[in-house]
Formats: sequence, C-alpha cells, structure tokens
Amino acid sequence: MGREEIDTAPADDLIGHSTNLVGLPTRILAGVAFNARPLPTHISGVREMNGGLFEMLELAGDLGEAGEAFTNYMMAMFGIDQEQREPGERSGRRRFRSSYLRLIKGWGYDSNSPEGAVLKGWVESRFGIFPTFHKERLVRLAPDAWATYVTEKMSSRFHNNSIMAQLDLLYEFCQWTLRRFAFPEESHVTLFRGVNDFHEHPIKAKLDRRRLVMRLNSLSSFTAERQIADCFGDVVLMAQVPREKILFFNTILASHPLKGEGEFLVIGGDYELCVMP
Repeated sequence: MGREEIDTAPADDLIGHSTNLVGLPTRILAGVAFNARPLPTHISGVREMNGGLFEMLELAGDLGEAGEAFTNYMMAMFGIDQEQREPGERSGRRRFRSSYLRLIKGWGYDSNSPEGAVLKGWVESRFGIFPTFHKERLVRLAPDAWATYVTEKMSSRFHNNSIMAQLDLLYEFCQWTLRRFAFPEESHVTLFRGVNDFHEHPIKAKLDRRRLVMRLNSLSSFTAERQIADCFGDVVLMAQVPREKILFFNTILASHPLKGEGEFLVIGGDYELCVMP
C-alpha cells in the first residue's frame, strides 16, 4: 500500500448528531480515545423496560442457553415467525413482520441494501454516528446520495414491527453476552476486515507505515479470522474493537444468517487500524 493510495481518500468532517440515546457526546463516542479506553455503554431505558429478559438471562448456564432465552423472548414480544428464526423460505400465508433477523440476512447479502440502510439508520439514531457510505460516499455536498439513504432507512417495509426496539434489545443482549460468556476477561476484541480500496472508509491520518486512523462506516462487517478477511480484499485491516462497539457476533445465536464467515457487526467512528503485511 503506497502513500498515493492513502492520499486519494480525503476524509470528511461530518461525524454525527449532537444528541444520541447512550448519554455520551457523539464526538467522544466516535473517537479513537473512546476506543482505547471505552466506557460502559447502554441504550437508555432498554434494560429497565425489559427486566424479564435479563432475569431469564441470569439463569443461563452458557451462551447457548442465553441465546435460546433471547430468541424465545423476541418471538413472544414481536411475533417473529419460525421461518424468520431459521434459514429457509417464509410461508406465503403469513403476514410479513419485520425482524432483526431479516435485517441481518439482508446485510449478509449486501450491506448497501435497504436492510443495510435500516441498520445504519439505527446506529445513527442511537449512537449519533453518521454513515460514511451507502451505495456511494455520503459527504456534505451529496444530496442525492443522502436522499437515497434516508429513503431506504425509513422504508415502511422494515418499520412495521418496532424494528428499532428489536435492534435495541439485540445490542443490549450482545453487550450482556460479551461480558458474561464470550469475552468476559477482554475489554477489546481483535478483528479483521478485508478491503480493496478506501472509498467507503475515508482516511483521517497516517500514523506510520502500517498504522492509520480511518473513519469506519456507521456499521461495518469484520471477522475474527484473518484467513476469512483475506477473501474479501487485497488489503487486510486489523482493529482492536471495544466490546461497546459490537452489535452482533458470530456465536451469539445458535442459528442466524451470518454463521459462515465468523462475522462481527461493528459500530463505526474513527478507529486506529493496522494494515496487515
């Protein structure tokens, strides 16, 4: 990776809203200093309004039992059909109900899909962090690009079943499982992302030959396996991601659409990354 490649991706200063639902200023939440020393982060009111779920989770003996409790709770709360809980075709006789699993499945096909816009919009709503890319670069002077993103993130097709509340619960469940079962001793998780260029994630600074600060999209896919990242791009980036910036990870549920790639969904902002040799 030459210096010319770095300099062809100028960063935009547009970072996010002045308010969010996690009680920290967005510029702090989206900065490298937060990633280095993260603070416990919760979406306001979610745990308090769903005390029954977290009481059930406390009885779980392992991640599998916790995932089953969460799945059953979500099915009861939001009427999520069996066809949406497991891979396969949905029965045409049932009315479509938007679910977090359908969004994750759509993201797995294409992060620039309407489902991807809804997920990026959830990050924007809850964490205040703007996306950097959806089908094309989202910068200040790109009204058509922003219009496409806003239209898709607000699509009524995906907002008919309290989808934002579903994603709030998914995030809080993820945070609970990361601390209880998945990474109880680690404050950060080493993750990898393969890229072919830096058009989607603008470079903020080059620290040395292999370290740089990059503004990640509001939501990005990473993997815990370096070999998998190699399949997705010529350049592999390594990040130390704080647990507070993880929405979803591969083993969180027994059955879901992203099982095959060891995928983590990472909330964006400015990250210090290492370009792997």
